[in-house]
Amino acid sequence: MELKHRDRIVQIKIVYYGPAVGGKTTNLQKLHAAAQERHRGEFISVNSALERTSLCDLGALRGVGFHGFEIRFQVVALPGQAPYASTRRLVIRGADAVVFVANSATDRLQENVESLREMADYLVANNLDPATIPLVFQYNKQDLPDVL
Repeated sequence: MELKHRDRIVQIKIVYYGPAVGGKTTNLQKLHAAAQERHRGEFISVNSALERTSLCDLGALRGVGFHGFEIRFQVVALPGQAPYASTRRLVIRGADAVVFVANSATDRLQENVESLREMADYLVANNLDPATIPLVFQYNKQDLPDVL
């Protein structure tokens, strides 16, 4: 959390983490669409040459907090593809909370486990404690026929 007394802003960074093609970007698109226009920032999505998301930033979701401070939520979805490991390690720095988006398909279990281990390693590398950081598990793609 970043507190800017002079500007009366509290900024909170929420990172969406998980394996590739798990639905992280779709989550942010839905959040952006559901937020009132006056409370949402610009939606930015950078795609790779293969049309997969390489970074997605919801922009700031804003609201009035305590004692007249504005609360800004920076919500970022990290790419799950292997070539973007360094991006994940860098962007998770300073996270205040993490949403782990697991792909529920039975054949994706190992990818989920590997991604979860990597996330814990990157949190530790950035002096964040995986045991105490707020963490939400989202089991995505439950509509598929063969899920865990």
